[in-house]
Amino acid sequence: MKPLFILLFSCQVIFAQKKATPPTVYFPPKGSWETKSPSFFGIDENKLNEAIQFAVKHETSMPKNQELAQLYNFYKEPYSDAMGPFADRKSTSGIIVYKGYIIGSWGDVNFAEQTNSVTKSFVSTAVGLAFDKGLIKSIEDKVGDYVPMIEPYDPNPFRAGEQIGQPQFIRLFDSEHNRKITWDHMLRQTSDWEGTLWGKPDWADRPNDKPLEWINRKHNEPGTVYKYNDTRVNALALAATAVWHKSLPDVLREKIMEPIGASNQWHWTGYRNSWIVMDGKLIQSVSGGGHFGGGMFISAMDMARFGWLTYNKGRWNDQQLISEKWIALSTTPTQANPGYGFMNFFLNTGKKEFPSAPESAYAHIGNGTNMIYVDRENELVIVARWIENKQLNELISKFLSALKK
Repeated sequence: MKPLFILLFSCQVIFAQKKATPPTVYFPPKGSWETKSPSFFGIDENKLNEAIQFAVKHETSMPKNQELAQLYNFYKEPYSDAMGPFADRKSTSGIIVYKGYIIGSWGDVNFAEQTNSVTKSFVSTAVGLAFDKGLIKSIEDKVGDYVPMIEPYDPNPFRAGEQIGQPQFIRLFDSEHNRKITWDHMLRQTSDWEGTLWGKPDWADRPNDKPLEWINRKHNEPGTVYKYNDTRVNALALAATAVWHKSLPDVLREKIMEPIGASNQWHWTGYRNSWIVMDGKLIQSVSGGGHFGGGMFISAMDMARFGWLTYNKGRWNDQQLISEKWIALSTTPTQANPGYGFMNFFLNTGKKEFPSAPESAYAHIGNGTNMIYVDRENELVIVARWIENKQLNELISKFLSALKK
């Protein structure tokens, strides 16, 4: 009986091990991404094509010249002049990824173009990588404790007489208010950081309709009020650059884009005046979006790879590129705005952002509108570019309808 018992026990162990093995997840290799017919998964191909045609039909009415689009969007703001480069976009494009495989696409998905505030998700990823590496011990730590004074680059070696006695360093967190700000506040856009960076005052970005209040506005306690503000995002990008002691595009390329097999076509830039001197080297502090020009220029295909990375909670093949903890923090709402996690994770809390989608879904969203929709319940990632913002929920609804058997 003893050998039989051992045999039965061994079979149970083997069965348990097999049962515990997670299903294989497909990760596309560099330079290719396997496609499958919608019918392979039992998906309604007619409905899928209807959703794609809906996206094509509802392309944004903003001009393809992005310099003009920026002017039309922000002409009412003071100091709204562009400081970074623009490039013309193409027509709407997108990709549908189901269970890791491409089941549909439209437009030129390999053309790198501005993705505006989806760039912010790359900023928060760079901060997350610093957190995972231990360069930032806690997101509750004060940012000012990590950021030294920073020397802006000045191509003129001589100081004019009127410059004598003027500050020669950037000190992002020296004011009484800014000293209270934590990494968490900056990541959630609840910091109410005060100051001017790269010629853009914080109060000039999306100000209210009462100009007399702009300069002498009431300051909110960090963490209490949400305000979407690109000057503050740029301050976070500069702080992260100081922590890494190298440019964020270099960090992103090494830690994320190369491992996920992204193309070499993406380009992340800042402003023409956002250069600093660090460790004797010139480094450009990149921007978190295209509000004043610049930001991330990237293809829909590379955006889909990034979306598939966040879908898989930071894992790519056998590598944990971003910790699951960081992805969990990124998708956790804050009281000041339950629909926002870390920038630029727009959450579906209470199904307010996308009523037709699961509450657990989220999206990386930028002006244009550019979107990476991530839906683990439906095993779905959608990249949609240059879509009318008010049509995003309907677009998602149509794609979800095609999945229903």
